[in-house]
Amino acid sequence: MVKVKVRTGRGTGTIEVDIGDLKFSGEEFKKIQADRKKAAGNRTVSTGRGTGRRKLSDTPEPKARSTAKRTKHIR
Repeated sequence: MVKVKVRTGRGTGTIEVDIGDLKFSGEEFKKIQADRKKAAGNRTVSTGRGTGRRKLSDTPEPKARSTAKRTKHIR
């Protein structure tokens, strides 16, 4: 169990909530996302500030980023 602070009431208050596991990153979350996408099937989602539409199953997979150039800060 993990205690997490959650914002309430337009960000003016907080409450502490018990959560079993935090699975918001990593390979395990990618599998969970893929399962959710497959379960959604042909559901239509809005894109581009609501001006376009596409099927959730037609959304392309994100490209892998190279780790070589992430060490520099661009100013």
